[in-house]
Amino acid sequence: MKKEQVEILGFVPQKEIVYNKLLPYADKLDRESNDILAQIKGNLGRAVQLRELWPGVLLWTRKLSTYLRLYGRKFSKEDHVLFIKLLYELVTIPKLDISMMQSFARLLINLLKKKELLSRDDLELPWRPLYDLYESILYSKTEHLGLNWFPNSVENVLKTLVKSCRLYFSESATQEMLDEWRPLLCPFDVTMQKAISYFELFLPTIMPPEQHHKGFKLWFDEMMDLWVSVQNLPAWEGNLVNIFARLANDNIGYVNWDPYIPKIFTRVLRSFNLPVGTSQMIVPRYLSNSYDIGHVVLWISSMLGGPQNQVQTQLNGLFSSIASFYHPSNNGRWLMKLMKFLQRLPASVVRRLHRERYKKPCWITPVPASHRLTDQDVTDFVESMKQPVLMAMFSKTGSMDAAQALQNLALMRPELVIPPVLEKTYPAMETLTEPHQLTATLSCMIGMARSLLSGGRHYPEGPAHVLPLLMRALPGVDPNDFSKCMITFQFIATFTTLVPLVDCSSALHEKNDLTEMVRELCSASAEFEDFVLQFMDRCFALIDSSTLEQTREETETEKMTPLESLVELGLSSTFSTILTQCSMEIFKVALEKVFNFATTNIFETRVAGRMVADMCRAAAKCHPAESLRLFVPHCCNAITHLTANEDVSNEEELDKELLWNLQLLSEVSRVDGEKLLPYRTQLVQILQLTLRLRCKQGYSLACNLLHHILRSTALTYPTDYCSVPGGFNRPLQEYLPIKDWGRPGDLWNLEIQWHVPSAEETAFVFYVLDLLLQPELQRLQRYAQGEQDMSRDDVLQSLCIVQHCLLGAGSMLRPLDGRTVTGLVPSMVSLEETKLYIGVDYGKIGEVHSETLLMKSVVLHVVVMNFCDLSVVCLPQIISDLMHFRGSHKHEFDSRWKSFTLVKKSMENRLHGKKQHIRALLIDRVLLQHEMRKLLVEVCEYKTVHQDLLRDLLRLSTSTYSQVRSKAQNVLFTALGTYNFCCRDIAPRVLELLEPTRTDVTQQQFKGALYCLLGNHCGVCLANLHDWDCIAQTWPSIVRSGLSSAMSLEKPSIVRLFDDLADKVHRQYETIGIDFTVRSIAYVSKCFIVSIKSDTQKHHSFVNVIMCVIRPWKFEHIAIGFLSLLLRDDYPLPAPAVLFFVQSLNHDALVVRKMAIAAIAGILKQLKRPRKKIPVNPCDISGVTEPEGLVAGDKPGNDWLQYHGDSLLNTQQDWDNFCFVEKTHWGYYCWPKNLMVYAPAAEQPKDLSAENMNEREHVIYDHFTEPMFIKQLIEFLSLEDRKGKDKFNPRRFCLFKVPTSEHNNHGSGDKSTSRDPRKLHWLFEMLMECPLESRDPRKLHWLFEMLMECPLSGEGGSFVDACHLYVLQGGLAQQEWRVPELLHRLLSYLEPKLTQVYKNVRERIGSVLTYIFMIDVTLPHTLPTKSPHIAEFTERILSQLKPLIEGDEEIQNHVVEENGVGEQDERTQAIKLLKTVLKWLMASAGRSFSTPVPQQLQLLTLLFKIAPVENDDSYDELKRDAKMCLSLMSQGLLYPEQIPTVLKVLHEIAGSSSWHARFSVLTYLQIMVFYNLFTILSNEQAVQDVRSLVIRLLEDEQLEVREMAATTLSGFLQCNFLAMDASMQTHFEALCKTRLPQKRKRGSVVDTIPSVDLVRRHAGVLGLSACILSSPYDVPTWMPQLLMDLSAHLNDTQPIEMTVKKTLSNFRRTHHDNWLEHKQQFTDDQLVVLTDLLVSPCYYA
Repeated sequence: MKKEQVEILGFVPQKEIVYNKLLPYADKLDRESNDILAQIKGNLGRAVQLRELWPGVLLWTRKLSTYLRLYGRKFSKEDHVLFIKLLYELVTIPKLDISMMQSFARLLINLLKKKELLSRDDLELPWRPLYDLYESILYSKTEHLGLNWFPNSVENVLKTLVKSCRLYFSESATQEMLDEWRPLLCPFDVTMQKAISYFELFLPTIMPPEQHHKGFKLWFDEMMDLWVSVQNLPAWEGNLVNIFARLANDNIGYVNWDPYIPKIFTRVLRSFNLPVGTSQMIVPRYLSNSYDIGHVVLWISSMLGGPQNQVQTQLNGLFSSIASFYHPSNNGRWLMKLMKFLQRLPASVVRRLHRERYKKPCWITPVPASHRLTDQDVTDFVESMKQPVLMAMFSKTGSMDAAQALQNLALMRPELVIPPVLEKTYPAMETLTEPHQLTATLSCMIGMARSLLSGGRHYPEGPAHVLPLLMRALPGVDPNDFSKCMITFQFIATFTTLVPLVDCSSALHEKNDLTEMVRELCSASAEFEDFVLQFMDRCFALIDSSTLEQTREETETEKMTPLESLVELGLSSTFSTILTQCSMEIFKVALEKVFNFATTNIFETRVAGRMVADMCRAAAKCHPAESLRLFVPHCCNAITHLTANEDVSNEEELDKELLWNLQLLSEVSRVDGEKLLPYRTQLVQILQLTLRLRCKQGYSLACNLLHHILRSTALTYPTDYCSVPGGFNRPLQEYLPIKDWGRPGDLWNLEIQWHVPSAEETAFVFYVLDLLLQPELQRLQRYAQGEQDMSRDDVLQSLCIVQHCLLGAGSMLRPLDGRTVTGLVPSMVSLEETKLYIGVDYGKIGEVHSETLLMKSVVLHVVVMNFCDLSVVCLPQIISDLMHFRGSHKHEFDSRWKSFTLVKKSMENRLHGKKQHIRALLIDRVLLQHEMRKLLVEVCEYKTVHQDLLRDLLRLSTSTYSQVRSKAQNVLFTALGTYNFCCRDIAPRVLELLEPTRTDVTQQQFKGALYCLLGNHCGVCLANLHDWDCIAQTWPSIVRSGLSSAMSLEKPSIVRLFDDLADKVHRQYETIGIDFTVRSIAYVSKCFIVSIKSDTQKHHSFVNVIMCVIRPWKFEHIAIGFLSLLLRDDYPLPAPAVLFFVQSLNHDALVVRKMAIAAIAGILKQLKRPRKKIPVNPCDISGVTEPEGLVAGDKPGNDWLQYHGDSLLNTQQDWDNFCFVEKTHWGYYCWPKNLMVYAPAAEQPKDLSAENMNEREHVIYDHFTEPMFIKQLIEFLSLEDRKGKDKFNPRRFCLFKVPTSEHNNHGSGDKSTSRDPRKLHWLFEMLMECPLESRDPRKLHWLFEMLMECPLSGEGGSFVDACHLYVLQGGLAQQEWRVPELLHRLLSYLEPKLTQVYKNVRERIGSVLTYIFMIDVTLPHTLPTKSPHIAEFTERILSQLKPLIEGDEEIQNHVVEENGVGEQDERTQAIKLLKTVLKWLMASAGRSFSTPVPQQLQLLTLLFKIAPVENDDSYDELKRDAKMCLSLMSQGLLYPEQIPTVLKVLHEIAGSSSWHARFSVLTYLQIMVFYNLFTILSNEQAVQDVRSLVIRLLEDEQLEVREMAATTLSGFLQCNFLAMDASMQTHFEALCKTRLPQKRKRGSVVDTIPSVDLVRRHAGVLGLSACILSSPYDVPTWMPQLLMDLSAHLNDTQPIEMTVKKTLSNFRRTHHDNWLEHKQQFTDDQLVVLTDLLVSPCYYA
C-alpha cells in the first residue's frame, strides 16, 4: 500500500481490486472512489434514518453492490463492519418484502465473502434473527395455502447467507442452538430431518482451539454416535456427513477421526451404489439419499496426513476396490458419481496444500505442524490416484473429469503423472483409426501444460517434450473431423501461449555457461520456424476445403454454419497466439506467406474469405507497421483501379475481386490507431468511393471499414499480449527466451502498452464524422421534413452509415443529456446517477459534436414517425446504440468474461495461488475491468431524451412488420431495465393499446402490446413488475382486453400469447410489499428494526377492479387466476371476493373449481382466530425430575404422554382439565426450554354466533349451512377428474381441515367419494393420516378404540381386510412412539392371523409389522422402548417355523384357496407363516433405522434353502420373496461386533446338505463383503474366516458351487479384499497336481459322481483361473507363470478343460485392447505358447 494513496483515501482499504491500478487512468480512481463511497454512505444513512426502504434504501444498497464490483472492498475496516451490521438489520426486518430481502441478502453475502478480512473479534452477529427469518420462509405455515408466494431462488440465497454469517456467531451460540433444536430429534418424525439440517447449516465450526469446548465438543460425540448407529440411510444421514466434512476441514488436527475411519470408508463405498454380485436388488432409498460427493471428498482430504496417515491406507483400498469400475468398458448410472469423486478429490487436496503452505496467514487458526501434509503424504496420495485416473481418461462420459484431475495431480507431482500420459499421447497422435484417443489425451495434456513446461527440480525433462508434441499435433488440423480440429487448435494455442517461438540455436556458439538441458532446448528451438510455416500450410488447406463452392449446393444459405464459425474462431485465435509469440524473423516469413496467399487468390466473402481475412488481421495486430506497409497500398490500389469505371457504383452485383479487397482492407484496419494515421488519406478516399455503392454487399463492407477505422482510433485498449513484457526482439547475448518458457505474468510489473487516443487521432475521428456522417443526417432530415425524395434502399443505406459511425466513434460521443423526468416516484433521498471516468475527456472535444448527437436523436425521432410502416430493421439497433453504447456491447462483454474464466480455470495454478496467470490473461482481465466501467449503466436517471426514444421504440414494437417488432421489443426490454422507474412511465402507454374503448388498434398493434407486456426470458416483464402500482394497472387491463375489438380467439398466436402471459405471471409472481412506510421504530444501536404496514385501501380497490370486469370464459379463468395470487397473509380479502370464490366452488368449469378450492382454504386460514397457548412444566406433570445428561426414548419423564387404556378421558371435566400435547416429537429426546400447549377449552375464544361474524365470515357461514349448496358441492367433488387416475387431493383436505378445527360444533366436514370401492382405501387411509398427524392420541381415544376392534374380520373379503389394516396403520404410524399399548394389542391380535392366504393382506400385514417394530431402535442415549421388541417376536415365530428348519426335504409353495378350512398340518401352516414373515422383512429393509441382525441370522438358514439358484423370474412368490430378502439383507450395514456372528452362521450353512444353500452362501458373501468392505478389513480374523470359507467351497462336490466359489474369489482378489500371496498360489498349484485315476476300459459303467481327486484337481484349476480373471485390465508379475500352469490342463477331462478354455477366452477378451503394452510382461517362450493357445486353429488346416 503506497503512502500517497492512503493520504488521498484517508484510510487503509480492506482489499481492493488490483486490476484498477493498471488502467491508463489509474491516478484518477482514488478520488473517484472516495466521492462515490461518500455519496453512498451519506444517502444510505439518510434513507435509513428517514425510514424510506423503497426506493431510497433499495437504490443505494444496489449502488453499494455496484461499488463492490468496480473497486472491491475499498473501504476501511470500520466501514466494512458498519455496512455488514446495517445490512444484517435490514435483512432480518420481520415481514420484509421478499425481493427486497433477497436483494439485501445478496449484498450481505458479498460483503462477508472474504472471511480473512474480518476476524471474530471484529464482528459478532446474533444467530436467532437469521433462524427466525429462515424458519418463516422455508417452513412457512401459509405458503402451501397460497397466502405467500416465494421465488424459487430464496432457499439458496438464505442458505448461502447463513453459511456466510455462521463464522461470526457468538461463542455461546452452539449451546443455544443445541437447546433449541435437540427437542426435535425424534427419529420417527419429520422434525428429525429439520433439526439435523438446521445443525448442518447453523453450527459454527471455525473457532479458536481454546473455545472448542464451547463449540464442536458439545455435540461431536453425540452426533457421531448417532451416525455410526444408523444402518438404513435415512434422509438426514447425508446432512450429518456434511457437518462432519465441514468440521474436519475447519479443524484439521483437532479432531481424532482414527476410531471411525473404517466405518467412514465403508459408508462412502456404499454410497456409490455400485452393482455387485449376480442378483442384486438396489433399495431405492439408497439411491435418493446417498451422500453428496463434494462433502465426501472434503472429508477425506481433510483427514489425510497426520502421524499414522491411516486414511491414505484406506484410500488406497478404496481406489483398488473400485478401480475396475473406471475402465472405459464399464458404464452405468453410478459412473457419474465415481467420475465426480475422481475429479474433485485432487482439487480438494490441492486446496488444502495451498492453505497449509502458500496462503497468507490470517486470524483463522492454522493447521498444526504435526498434521500438515508432508511431501511423502502427497506422493502417496498421487500414487494411489494415478491408476484410476489413467483409466478414466477414455471414459464414456468424456475426458473432462480425468483432465481436471490430472491438472491438479500434475501441480503436486508432475514427475509421477505426466510421463504415463505422454506414453499414451504419442501413440494416439500416430494412430489414424481412433480419433477419440487423440481428443482425450490432448485435452488432458492441455490441463497439464504449465506443469510440463515449468518442469522444476522434480521433472526437469518436461520442456523437452514441447516441440515433438507441437510438430506431431499438426496433422490434427483436419477439415474432415471437427472435434479433432478444435482440440488441436486449443492444444497448439495453449502451448504457444506459454512458449516464446524464438530460434535460439545461435546461443549455443555465443554462450558457454548453459546447462545440458538448456543446450538441448536451444538446438531444438531451430524447428520453430518450420512449425509455424507447416501450421500455416495446414490452415490454408483447411480454408481451401471450406469455401462456399466446396461445401454448399447452389440453393443453400450463404451464411456460416455454427460449426464453421467455431472453426473460424479457433483458427483465428490460434494463429494470432502463434504470431504474438513469434520472434521478428519468424514473423516476417509468416507475414510474407499469408500476404501472398491472400493477394494471389480471390475468396468469396462469406466463409473462406472471413477465415483468410482473420489470419491477415492477426498478422496486422501483432506488428501493425510491417503489415500495413504491405496490405494497405495493395488493397487501396486494387479498389481504386476496380472502381475507376463510372458504372460500378450503380451495379447490383459487384466484381468478386472488389468485394474481397474491401473485406481484406476492413479486417486489416483493426489495428493500433496510431499506426493507421499515416494511411488516412488513402483510407478516406476509399471510403468516399465505396460508401455510396449501389450493391448492398459492397456498401456493407465499406461500412465495416468505416466502423473499424473509427474504432481503432477512438477506443482505449492494450496493444501487446506477448507472454514477456517488451517482446523478444533483444539480442541473445543479453536475453535468452528459453528461460521464459512457461513463465507466469507478474501482476506488479505487467508493463501494459495502452492505446489511448491522441489529439491527432481525436481530430481525425471528428474529421471523418463531419465528412461522412453530417451529409447523411442532413439528407435524412430533409427527407423527413418532406423536402427531398429518397427510395427505401437509399434510406436503408443512409441509416447503415449512421449506425456504423455510431458504432465506431461511440466512445468519444458525449452521453445523451437533458432534463430528468420527475414525479415518477416520491422519495426524500437523492436518486442521482453515478458518473464514472472511462478515459475520455468530453470537455476537450468540441461542443459542436454533442449537438450533432442531439440532432441525430431528433432526426431519428422524425424518421421513426414516417417509417413505422417500412420494414426498417436497423432502426431499433441505432436507438439502442444511441442510448447505451460507450464503445462495447454487453453481450460481447459477457461472452468474453465467460471465456476469460474458462481459460483461467483450464490454466491456473491452484497450488500457489497469488494470481500467477499468464501475462495475456492478466492483460485481458485489466481490459475487462475497463469495459465493465464503460458498461455499468445499471441505475441511470430517466431523462426526457430517453423518454422520447423509449416512446419511439414502443411505436416500433407495435408496428406492422414482425421482424421490426421483435427487434424493437428486445431493445425496449433492455432499456426498461436500465433507467430508474421508467416502467411507470411506459406501462400506461402499452396498456392504452389494450383498452376495449379504442377502435383504431390493429391486430398487429394488439399483439405487439401483448408481447411488450410478456417480456423476454431475461429482461423486465411488464405484466409482472415488482411494483404494486403497476400491477394494479396491468392486470385489470389484461383481463379487460378480452373485450377489445382487435382481440380474436380464432388466432392461435393470440390465444397462445394470453396463455403465456397468465403462465408467466403465475410462475414468476412473488408476494409484493404494498406499502413501505414503517410503523414502529425502535432505535437500536444506530440501526433499525422496521415492521411494514400494508395499505389496505390499495389492496381493496385492486381486487374489486379485477372482479368488476365482465369477460369471455378465457378471461374469466385468467381473472380468477390473478385473484388467487392476491391472497396474502397480512391482509384478508374483501368480502365481495370471498363471495366470488365461494360461489366458484360450484362453477361449471373444473379449472375454476380447483382454483376456488385452493383459494377458500387460504381464505379460511386468514379468518382463523388465534388460540390461546400457555407454558407448562413437564416435570410438574410427570412428577419426575429430568435426569442429568442425554437420555432419550421411553423414560419415566415422558410416560404421561403415552396412551394408557386404563386412564382414558370419559367426562367433560377430565377433558377440560387435561393437558394435551399435540406434537409427536416433544419429550422423546429432551424437553424444550419452555413447552407451550393450548389452554383448556374454557379459556379459548368462544365459537362465533351469527350476529358477531364479520362480513367475510357471514358469506362462508351462510353458504356452508345452505343444504342445496352443500349437496351440489358434494356432487361436484365426487366427480372424477380423470377416470381411474384420481388420487387423494391434499388441497381439498386443507379446505376441510381449517373449518373443522375452527368450528367444533358446526363444521360441515363430510366428504363423499365416487362410488368405486377400490377408491375407498386410499381415501380412508389419508383421511386417517392427515387429521391424526400431530394430534394427541388421548384426545382421539374413541377413534383408536374403534379402529382396533376387529381389523381382520374377513367379512368383506381380502380387499376390505387390507383396507382396514391400511387405515389403522395410517393412524398408528402418525402416533409413532406414543401408543405402545395399542401396538402390543395389535401385535397380539395379528400374531395368530399371520398365516393368511391372500397376498394383499399378507403384504399389508408385513407393512403393519414394520411400523409396529420401527420404534424398537438401538440408537445412542436411547432407553429400551415399551413398544413391542423384535427379538421376542422372532423367537415366537421361529418356534412355529421349526418344522421347516429341521426337515431336509425341499420346501414347496402350497396353493390353498380358503383361510383355515380344516386344520392343516404344521408344515403347511409354517409355510404360510413364512410367506408373511418374508413380506415383513422386505418391507422393513428400507424403512427401519437399525437392522435386527441377530434375529435375521436365525432366519438365514431357512432362506438359503428356498432361494432359487438360477436367474429365472417364473418362480412362485415364495422363492422370489426369499431371493429378494437375501439380496436386501446382504446389503445391510453391519456393526463391527456383528461380523463374527454373521460369519459363524455362514460357516454353519456352508456345511449344510443342500447345495442350493451352499451356493447362496457365496452370492450372499460377495455382496456382504463389498458393502462392508473396510469394516471387515479392519478385523484380521474375519478376513481369514472369509478366505477359508471360500477356499473350502472351491472343493465342493457340486460343480455349480465350485464355479461360484471361483467367481467369488476372483471378485475378492479384484477389490483387494484378499491378496494374491505365495501361500495361495502354492496351495492351488499343489491342488492342480492331484493325480487323476486311470480311465477304465470302454464298455464298463462310467461314474456319474466325480471322484474326490477330480474335484480337487478342478478346484486347483479354478483357483488359478480366479487369480487370472481378478486382473482383467493389467498383467501383474505373477500372471505369466499362472497362465503357463493353466495351459498344461487344456486337455484334462471335463469340467477342467471347459474351465481352462473359458478362462483363456476371457483373458483374451479383456486384454485385447492394450495387448501391445501387456506383451512386454511375457518372455519369448511364454509368448509362443500363449499365441498357440489364444489363436483358434484354422478351419481348413
